[in-house]
Amino acid sequence: MKNKENNYNIVEMSGVSVRHKGCTAIDNITLNIRKGSLLALIGPNGAGKTTLLNLINGFSGATSGTVKVFGRKINKKTSGELRKRIGYISQEAVNAPRAPVSVYEAVSIGRIGKRGLLRKLKEEDHNAIKKAIHSVGLGGFESRPVGSLSGGERQKTAIARALSQQPDIMLMDEPTSSLDLKSVREIINIVDEIYREYNITVIYVTHILQHIPPSCGRAVMLKNGRIIWSGKHRGSYSEKLIIELYDLPETTLTGGDEIPFSDKSICKYV
Repeated sequence: MKNKENNYNIVEMSGVSVRHKGCTAIDNITLNIRKGSLLALIGPNGAGKTTLLNLINGFSGATSGTVKVFGRKINKKTSGELRKRIGYISQEAVNAPRAPVSVYEAVSIGRIGKRGLLRKLKEEDHNAIKKAIHSVGLGGFESRPVGSLSGGERQKTAIARALSQQPDIMLMDEPTSSLDLKSVREIINIVDEIYREYNITVIYVTHILQHIPPSCGRAVMLKNGRIIWSGKHRGSYSEKLIIELYDLPETTLTGGDEIPFSDKSICKYV
């Protein structure tokens, strides 16, 4: 059951820009994310979505502007401690084809990161690991080598690893990337169930509109490092907006002012 007292901004960005060697990855972004929300960051490849996640996670710093997480400025001094409260799922699923690492061991890495590398895990830690594994539907897979898993199963392991931290924020960077349709649907459902069951803030990156979880309440569209649209996730978007976001020819989409996620023409291009 979600906590109804989610009345403050858990992430605050003000005038944030990120530049690398003359190239602008993020351009003067101001963005507030409410505690307990499920926010979708939508945009084409190279829009700045992953860079935005790295700012929140403290993996990279802003060239200008301020980033606050949990009400604290994130910098070299604070990022390590704050990161213990942030779960992160990258585009690359857990993969160790040559290492004898089991699902349980892979998931426990998330808990070790929260507890401390040299600290022995307690019963409550093992309970958190087991719960995370079952939450993603991998009960019975605990001793299975990660290298023997399918792509979808490895992604579930990655989600369980982050979930074992019992984080306050879950950052998900294209969690359905390179998966088959069955696995995509399973991952979307898992994200939706985790969001509804836990009192957790989810920031979900995708460039595929159909892969946004049903519980998403707000969407932000990024293009060339800038926010071009932000608002309530409606389940459909105007044809003009989609054309602008993805630089599609105006003849690509036809048949109405609103484009639903089931529209095959959208699937074809994004």
